[in-house]
Amino acid sequence: MPKHYRLPGKKKEGNAAKYITRSQAVKYLQVSLSVFRKLCILKGIFPRDPKKKVKGNHHTYYHVKDILFLKHEPLLEMLRDIRAYEKKVKKAGMKKNWDLVERLNKQKPTYSLDRLVKERYPTFIDALRDLDDCLTMVHLFAALPAVEREHIQVGQIHKCRRLSHEWQAYISRTHKLRKTFLSVKGIYYQAEVQGQTITWLTPHALQQVLPMDVDYNIMLTFLEFYETLLGFVNFKLYQSINMKYPPIIDSRLEALAADIYALSRYFDANARASVVESIDVSSSEESELKLARLQHHPPTNELGALMNLVEDVGEKDEDDAETTECRNFFKDMKFFLSREVPRESLLFVIPAFGGVVSWEGEGAPFPETDQSITHQIVDRPTQSRKFLSREYVQPQWIYDCLNFRVILPTDEYLVGRVPPPHLSPFVDNEAEGHVPEYAEAIKRLQAAARKEVLPLPGAGEEDLGDPQNLLGIIDRAEEIEAAEKKRKMAILQKQYLDELKMELEGCNYYDRSNVSKQKDAEGTDADANVSKKKDAEGTDADEVPLPDLKQIAEDADNMSKVLISRKKRKLLEAMEIGKERKRAHVKLLKERKKKIDEAEKSG
Repeated sequence: MPKHYRLPGKKKEGNAAKYITRSQAVKYLQVSLSVFRKLCILKGIFPRDPKKKVKGNHHTYYHVKDILFLKHEPLLEMLRDIRAYEKKVKKAGMKKNWDLVERLNKQKPTYSLDRLVKERYPTFIDALRDLDDCLTMVHLFAALPAVEREHIQVGQIHKCRRLSHEWQAYISRTHKLRKTFLSVKGIYYQAEVQGQTITWLTPHALQQVLPMDVDYNIMLTFLEFYETLLGFVNFKLYQSINMKYPPIIDSRLEALAADIYALSRYFDANARASVVESIDVSSSEESELKLARLQHHPPTNELGALMNLVEDVGEKDEDDAETTECRNFFKDMKFFLSREVPRESLLFVIPAFGGVVSWEGEGAPFPETDQSITHQIVDRPTQSRKFLSREYVQPQWIYDCLNFRVILPTDEYLVGRVPPPHLSPFVDNEAEGHVPEYAEAIKRLQAAARKEVLPLPGAGEEDLGDPQNLLGIIDRAEEIEAAEKKRKMAILQKQYLDELKMELEGCNYYDRSNVSKQKDAEGTDADANVSKKKDAEGTDADEVPLPDLKQIAEDADNMSKVLISRKKRKLLEAMEIGKERKRAHVKLLKERKKKIDEAEKSG
């Protein structure tokens, strides 16, 4: 009997036993397709892509172990109970038994997702790693309108808005924000919380239009789980900074859409209360310590007093250098926001970098006429009333300054001017092969702020050895050191070129060096004269020309491609195509820049 022969009805083997189609899974669990999708989303089960698709390529496959995992899920029984309850309510409504309908509405079964959150994320770091999509979804629904047709309730919108503001208030309070970028899709933010980099997208504060080709039921299922997850994360983060959760904010400021400012006031109030309480505790502990020393008895809470001191020092030294830089970036700066700028975003960003901010409207901490305001953020072509004691800039100035960690000059961002290009901090210009002109200018401003030395525009790294191309003041010792470094680099480069030439001629470097030493010892001038004569007359007919280095590199590259497998060769070709596209894009950008410069010169 062949090895892989199997009688009909016997146990399956291979992929047929490991994977199951979606229709088979729905039939096995005895649920509807919508309930199956909801279970998979809440449990974090995703389709698989087996190498050999037994039922064909047009099916969706799941692992059998995942389906067995769903079979024993308690939430499955609860969803079945909810389905039976909905049938009862519908049947009572059809019979017009309104008393039964009212009674059933009071007995609606509910479920909680707390256990699923703890099951999917055993540690807090795991939850932070998977928070990008969660924050993006919550911020999206916080900006959407409530639509009954799509089952988007008002309570869900308010809950998403509250969770998003609590998250932003924590990031702003602890100064964990690192990058921002304004795009057509929305505003990108990146924060660093407990060593984890978290990036999310928030939509612009505009009227949102709901497209018809989106399945909102699936998005609402994701949102249901993400709300629970973000609630757990916010609770843990607030507890880490000794704040009560959920926070109690001023209802008047909440009605004025100043939730982030209300949360910042809540933080300040709790901080003052904790400081007063710690002062009282420390004074009582100090008095008890003195009394115990006088009586030659150990105090009852000496260990607690020492632990409090250690915790205070630990909290002071906890922040890293980047957090300290962000806290003091907009220090001693006071900002005022006009009514046309994105208020919520700036109320989140400016305090995260140590600035003080107010706005035009009710509930503002200080009015527009305050003489201590240093910058006013406006986004209109003209400004009718101006104060001489402050600078009027566009909102892009704030984002560019904090992205590059340098206070940029405000000349390019004044009212009525076209601002410079808004560069993305998420793009590595060196890796892309094209460095914008404004990025180079910002790099020089950063070097000037750090008091570093950079070459002049158009000079390369090799020109650093020339004292005439250095910025700043260089003493005589540094000048000599730079010249010596340049001389050594030139000697090494010449030696490398000589070795490469000898390698192409087929001569060993050791033999060639011995021959040259012997010739130098003999000191024959005739050979030198002959060589000079040959150089003057040209190369002899017997001399073999040097091979083409480019052709040699191409041959070696083709030989290496022949030796690898076809799959890896296709992957290598795809990588080369991508690099070629990148080079073509960089070339196109340079051509456009050249045309623009020529048009400006001619105009």
